[in-house]
Amino acid sequence: MNPGLSYRESAVAGASPVRLVILLYEQVIEDLRRAVAALTKGDVEGRTREINHALDIVGHLQATLDKERGGQVALNLERFYEQLRSGLLQAQCRQSVAALEGQIAHLMKVHEAWCAVDRDLTPMRAVADDPTQKNSPGDWSA
Repeated sequence: MNPGLSYRESAVAGASPVRLVILLYEQVIEDLRRAVAALTKGDVEGRTREINHALDIVGHLQATLDKERGGQVALNLERFYEQLRSGLLQAQCRQSVAALEGQIAHLMKVHEAWCAVDRDLTPMRAVADDPTQKNSPGDWSA
């Protein structure tokens, strides 16, 4: 059994939607780091496989944007994903480590923003999941 796969499966089970997005970003970043390593070794197949996997995940992230409820944030993410996909395709064609590292840097910034959202939501989830916190102090109906 693959311990990395087991870890990922347990991390996904029961994860919040925001946490799932964070995990997808982490996978894209990992894919691109492996693509950089493959590129520096001259492994064309490995580089292509890793970039293609990253593009698949970015496509999934883009396809699942809720543009109706997401407002300006969803539109900004849509643009980000379009630029990211374009940058990855250019990096693939140019076989450029610098271009891949630039895309990783952009992903890291947005990843950190998602992590901040997750940190902000965690206290709210803890209260929502705590049965002792279901009713407000003035609510005696329970």
